[in-house]
Parts: sequence; structure tokens; C-alpha cells
Amino acid sequence: MTRINVTVDGVSYSDEVEPRTLLVQYLRETLGKTGTVIGCDTSNCGACTVHLDGTSVKSCNVLAVQADGREVTTIEGLATDGQLHPMQQAFHECHALQCGYCTPGMIMQACDLLKENPDPSEQEIREGLEGNLCRCTGYHNIVKAVQQAAKDLSSQAVSS
Repeated sequence: MTRINVTVDGVSYSDEVEPRTLLVQYLRETLGKTGTVIGCDTSNCGACTVHLDGTSVKSCNVLAVQADGREVTTIEGLATDGQLHPMQQAFHECHALQCGYCTPGMIMQACDLLKENPDPSEQEIREGLEGNLCRCTGYHNIVKAVQQAAKDLSSQAVSS
């Protein structure tokens, strides 16, 4: 067993973990962060995407021990004071989901995309979400949601 100290969604945790425990397993099984879903266990689908020190990673491809001393943000950590993050709100308003299984990882990846490129074209959005698979929607409304969130975040930045 190895002790790790990690901050998840703004809360500090110190736990003993098996060195081979995946970050997604630690988040779900130890911390109860079940919004981070296990999709494929092979890093192909992106459903388990979280932010590690502000950058999106597929948590089925990261060991929990690699998060030691670092900050993790999950889908549960995006909302603040009971208010959805603009990306979460845009996904809701644009009907950017069907079954919802890919949605947490898609939102986390989309947030990272807008951090790097606050005004992406449709093609840049599609390329930025390339590692996150959705088997239901055809991506049209997902792209619309990212475009809407980009506008909303830009408006918030201007008014701040």
C-alpha cells in the first residue's frame, strides 16, 4: 500500500492505495465520485475524463499514485454554489446528450478545449473532442453546446 495526498474538487484527501489502483477506481470506489464513469478501461472512449492540475486526462489511464500531491477536478467539482458550470448548462440547454454516459467526460474535455482555445471553430471543436466517443448523438448538439458555452464564458469574462 502507498499513501497518497490528493485534492479532489477542492477537498484534501489522504488515503492508502494499492500502487496499481487506477485514478478512476480511486475516485469512484474510495471517494464516491461516481460522476466519473468507467467506459472502456482502455483509454479509448474518454468517459472517465477528469482534470489533473487543470488539464484533461483519461483517469483509466492514470494511476492513483500519479495524482499524489496534485489537484483533480471531476464533473461533480465543476458546479459552484449550486450553479452549473456554463459548459454543463450549455449541454443541458442544447440537448447535447441522449443516454448521458459519455457526458461527464465530454464536458470535462470540452472545458479543457475552451481553456486552450476560447473561440474554436466547429472543426476545432470536433478535433478537440476527438478522443471522447459518443455512440448516441452524432455530436451535432455537443458541438452546439460547446459553441454556446464558449459564448457564455466569453460574455462572463467581459462582464467581470
